[in-house]
Amino acid sequence: MGLRISARKVMSFTTEERGRPNTQDYRVFFKNSEGKYISPFHDIPIYADEAQNIFHAVIEVPRWTSAKMEIATKDPLNPLKQDIKKGQLRYVCNVFPHKGYIWNYGAIPQTWEDPHHKDEDTGCCGDNDPIDICDIGNKVCSRGEIIKVKVLGTLALIDEGETDWKVIVINTEDPEASNFNDIDDVRRLKPGYLEATLDWFKMYKVPDGKPENQFAFNGEFKDRDFAIQTIKDTHGFWKALISKKTDSGELNCMNTCVCDSPLCCSSDEAKAVVNATSPLGHSEPIPNSADKWYYYNKT
Repeated sequence: MGLRISARKVMSFTTEERGRPNTQDYRVFFKNSEGKYISPFHDIPIYADEAQNIFHAVIEVPRWTSAKMEIATKDPLNPLKQDIKKGQLRYVCNVFPHKGYIWNYGAIPQTWEDPHHKDEDTGCCGDNDPIDICDIGNKVCSRGEIIKVKVLGTLALIDEGETDWKVIVINTEDPEASNFNDIDDVRRLKPGYLEATLDWFKMYKVPDGKPENQFAFNGEFKDRDFAIQTIKDTHGFWKALISKKTDSGELNCMNTCVCDSPLCCSSDEAKAVVNATSPLGHSEPIPNSADKWYYYNKT
């Protein structure tokens, strides 16, 4: 579609916290290497190395943590914020033996699972979010960290009737990254991890009174090539979104780097968005309920 992202010699990103951590006003904004505010949804390029199919990923939830942080797709500049459920901050349940998230969890920028598009394979429309990733590397990443990832495969979660792809990736800086090139390498070199991943996604909403999640392909993980094509398809949907060639609904497409987008704003406008939020304050304690264990009899 001819969209142009402003080029930079050095691609690096930093974050700026606003509000009080562990409260509903907490936000994590993003800056580029020039110190200008950007949207992690729209302004971070999807590719770190397009020729090698290396992608950028935004880490929303570090491994072993449970605060359900996510890119705020409906807010200006799409900072990270914690999801709210029934008026309270959301923490994923610890369903034994899993404690928090069992990977670094996040999303690939400049992708969008179009809720108007019915996937031919899953028979369901997209979930209206960027495509999700599960980083299986050894490093525990930081909230808001931008990493470069190799794609290994994907799982097709059907979440309340919507297609919600979970792409399995590994950080390219992981010392073992060269050994992982496809989904079978995960099965061979990290035995039990894929089974645990399926188990986690199947059960994590059960303590909230919801049924087990369902999956397309009978819960089979699809391979690298399938996953990469799926990511590229969602990148195409994003291009239509950022160009206003499709209905964005409540999504906020304000950006600072997509030069041909009618929604591109100035650095001053972006700065005004951040300045309208509260400065970083003292953290509130995490509620004790976040550490509760749930035991689920699957028989």
